[in-house]
Amino acid sequence: MFPERAQFLDYFRKKPDPKEQVRKWQSDIRAQQRVLERQTRDLERGKKVAEKQVRDAAKRGDIRSAKMLAKEIVHTRKTISQMYTNRAHFISMNAQLTEQLGMAKVAGTLSKSTEVMKIVNDLMRTPQLMQTMQQMSREMMKAGVIDEMMEDMMDSAMDEPELEQETEEEVDKVLMEIAGESLEQLAGSAAPRQKVQPDAAAAAKVEPDEDEALQARLNAVRS
Repeated sequence: MFPERAQFLDYFRKKPDPKEQVRKWQSDIRAQQRVLERQTRDLERGKKVAEKQVRDAAKRGDIRSAKMLAKEIVHTRKTISQMYTNRAHFISMNAQLTEQLGMAKVAGTLSKSTEVMKIVNDLMRTPQLMQTMQQMSREMMKAGVIDEMMEDMMDSAMDEPELEQETEEEVDKVLMEIAGESLEQLAGSAAPRQKVQPDAAAAAKVEPDEDEALQARLNAVRS
């Protein structure tokens, strides 16, 4: 196709309405916020169940199970915190788009926003949101709201870890927070452990020095 003909067709091709684009993005944002709210509620319920299981495991002297559950709780807390951060990003992004909508009513076009670009990049680092944010970012690039360099950011975002690995110190703090009283009673008691059911004996077996090592770390956490 000759360049002149392509330009002629572009002239008559209907361009997207900036107001419709902004409303579509805001609708997508509200949908994602509802998903995050539902997931957060589910995680909060699961965390409460896990906390009870930690207390029960500590009472019966099953330190290994208590530590495994505490590690899950640390991970869940980080995930919930990230979800609250993402929800705050979406709220900020929605406000920025409302400003864009106001300017579009006057100028007829959308303007470039470094703030929106930063928020999109931050949200894209969450694997669960990556697909949605990639689609939205492409639409925003075509509309001139963000730069095309976002394509490079998309590629680098895929290599970002979801959450940092839980440390022993974090796990020990959760153990002390949830079942500290039971753990202290266990460490200070010379009574034999509660007998473990045969089918759970292998999973609950603890090395001879594991309780002592845990107690040393708990003492360090308290000090």
